[in-house]
Amino acid sequence: MRYSFRGPRRGPALLATAVALATVAACSNGSPSGPTTPGASASSAPTSPAPTTPAPKPTPTKTYPLSSAPRTIPAVGAHEAARGPGWKPVPTGGVVLGANSEALADEGRLIAGELGIPYRGAAAAGPGDVELAVAGTGAPESYTLTVRDGRVRITGPDEAGVFYGTRTLKQSVKATGAMPEGTVTDRPAKPQRGLMVDIARKHFTAAWLEDRIREMSDLKLNQLGLHFSDDQGFRIESDSHPEVVSTQHLTKAEVRRILALAASRHVTVIPEIDSPGHLGAVIAAHPNLQLVSASGRTPRGTVDISNPAAAKIVDELLREYTRLFPGAYWHLGADEYVALMAKNPEASYPKLARAAVAKYGPSGRVQDLATGWLNDRAAVVRPTGKTLKAWNDGFYTGGVVGPDKDVEVEYWTGREIGARLPASYLSAGRKVVNLNDDYLYYILGEPNRFPYPTGRRIYEQWTPRVLRGSTPVPARYDPQILGGRLAVWCDFSRAQTQAQVAAGIRLPLAALAQKVWDPAKPALTWMQFKALASKVD
Repeated sequence: MRYSFRGPRRGPALLATAVALATVAACSNGSPSGPTTPGASASSAPTSPAPTTPAPKPTPTKTYPLSSAPRTIPAVGAHEAARGPGWKPVPTGGVVLGANSEALADEGRLIAGELGIPYRGAAAAGPGDVELAVAGTGAPESYTLTVRDGRVRITGPDEAGVFYGTRTLKQSVKATGAMPEGTVTDRPAKPQRGLMVDIARKHFTAAWLEDRIREMSDLKLNQLGLHFSDDQGFRIESDSHPEVVSTQHLTKAEVRRILALAASRHVTVIPEIDSPGHLGAVIAAHPNLQLVSASGRTPRGTVDISNPAAAKIVDELLREYTRLFPGAYWHLGADEYVALMAKNPEASYPKLARAAVAKYGPSGRVQDLATGWLNDRAAVVRPTGKTLKAWNDGFYTGGVVGPDKDVEVEYWTGREIGARLPASYLSAGRKVVNLNDDYLYYILGEPNRFPYPTGRRIYEQWTPRVLRGSTPVPARYDPQILGGRLAVWCDFSRAQTQAQVAAGIRLPLAALAQKVWDPAKPALTWMQFKALASKVD
């Protein structure tokens, strides 16, 4: 073997060393180890290495931060955080129903349409799916929403709870594009939550009322009160007494359409025919029912409750409309009966005084006659199984006869003559719903120092225990307070258009929804809440 070097010839030992170095160099350049090819020289190009496949690099596992609770109105009760990507609507996902949950088809179709994904009905849940199921135990209207493994599962003990879970999902996706990983457990603090609209003084279209139902249901509100009879109008078609109905009114077909939408969104419609006051539209068609004072005064909208004809027509209307409205509640009104706003009702209205004595004995007074009227109207409605309601100033104390115990108090005012504190009703064991006129009365035209309510004031200051003024009743009464409603009254019906009313009540209604779902101090500031409302609206 011969190697060529620059410089003098080397001896045998040096030659061996050179061979070894050449071998090492070849190996370091990637050449295979082993004997050198015969005839090669140090100045020759090294042999090209055989191609090799690099070892695959390990794929890093993505680490997600712990999730945060979804931002919704009302805020969710509890959220168990988890690590994961959360859930977003994807074209391959859909809405499916769990076992024995076919009754949730309406809820499933609705949320599928809102999220822009298909509804597949009863089917096994796959990647990207939203599964709805009536399952588990818990309080009425409660739900559990779990996001895991790229899926959403919403369960509840009743359909309403599952529906509210879909509202949480919808709002979270609308606000942020996703539903965070983890588990939401949620339930309302109060069973009665909603809005009341005076459609008697101002005609509201069926479409406007339907829009309010959609708005309310997204806020997890569950009651819509319709005050449809008053001095200025009677606004629902009647078969028994068409003569009392105003020109502008809702047809029964429109009412049924409203009721169908409300039922699909878990909203109960509460009708009210107010009596024995606020019956001006009925008196206009039947002037013989008008109450007349000793001086000949005829107080507007006030029927003579000693006249059997007044009771007859009101009862006929009650029987007609309790058949139209299938919901669980009926509002009897009973407020502001003018005869009892006089300093001396017996002297001002001697005919009523005589009727009270004839019916209840020597101690009978006009207030007893009014209480008897309330109880008699309750007796007409009670066989339908509906829960009965009346305004707080229709309840009187100290008389021969008292209001029936099963009538719920709708507390709105402390301004009436002889105003009673809320504790007066609560200490007697009454169940009460909060319509505090200081916070929750939206009166068109802002008469009598009633400014339009603000969402901020409700959000920061009001709770269901604040029944009158701004002072809450003692906590021991909380279980008797069933909830609250925002009330729209149309004293000056032209002061705002339908669109202006809708805009004006948007934030107050959202704030109310938060406080009847959870009366505790909210986590968000008002400005944060207001910004969130704009996102989820």
